Amino acid sequence: MNDDLTRRIETIANAYEDIRLTTQQMVVGNLSLIEEIFISMISGGHLLIEGVPGTAKTTICKIFARLIDYDFRRVQGAVDVQPADIIGVRIYDRNKSEFILQKGPIFTNFLMVDEMNRLTPKTQSALLEAMSERQTTIDGTTYPLPDPYFAIATQNPHEAEGTFPLIESQCDRFMFSTVLTHLDAASELEILRRERAGELDWKIYRDRIAPLLSPADVAAMAATVREVRVDAAALAYMRDIVLATRSHGDIRLGASSRASIALLRGSMARAALNNRTYVIPDDTRALAPAVLRHRLLLTREAAITGVTADAVITEILETVGVS
Repeated sequence: MNDDLTRRIETIANAYEDIRLTTQQMVVGNLSLIEEIFISMISGGHLLIEGVPGTAKTTICKIFARLIDYDFRRVQGAVDVQPADIIGVRIYDRNKSEFILQKGPIFTNFLMVDEMNRLTPKTQSALLEAMSERQTTIDGTTYPLPDPYFAIATQNPHEAEGTFPLIESQCDRFMFSTVLTHLDAASELEILRRERAGELDWKIYRDRIAPLLSPADVAAMAATVREVRVDAAALAYMRDIVLATRSHGDIRLGASSRASIALLRGSMARAALNNRTYVIPDDTRALAPAVLRHRLLLTREAAITGVTADAVITEILETVGVS
């Protein structure tokens, strides 16, 4: 049994390496984002990305959708987008004398919502049921979403006009939140070199790559990840990190139990990506910022003095030890 698990874990590690290398033929940098997308996919989670425009968010999503053979849909956030524009609407068919469902883009394997904070709270809430329960309700009728179902949302934190901050319950539905910044000097130069050589043409790249995994493969990997061993000390470490967010002086609302579950599932998946059948503290430490930063509400005093969620998380990770 252990040999079989080792073999299946190695398959996951190799698949991730293939996807990472293929993605980086087109994308410069963003290694942590690539890792977090893959972990989310095989852990049943969703991902929130904060970052300025032009940081390859949409490109990476399209690459993943193609490499894993997912049906991919993209929604552009705007204040005039209504819930029906995303989930769909029932319309009356005179020929059939009945109402039929005209499905919205939410009925897909991989949904990307660009600038989600430009959607009104009512429209944001339409995504809440889909993200947490893999279903949507239209005119009182509940419809299951395709399986697998995976969502990525982006928001630009540097624009305030015409935006609506995500409500706490919406943020908590995301397994990870990652922050993208501009590339460093060397990576920016590599972008220019690739553009000059014609290596950033999406059509050419798209036609050159083929799916590496099927949705069934991802489902099998998800089942394998659930077999990764997590000992009592690793579980206690995750618990202590989450509890520390609830008692820290700069935090007025700490992480929920969903954060504990996200830490556990993410750590198990990261262990598999690194070809291990067991979780180590480094797995949890590496993912803690992505799991916690969107779940913490700082005190007003902390926010005024310039304290950030990431700084608090770093302090917690330096303070909390492994039992």
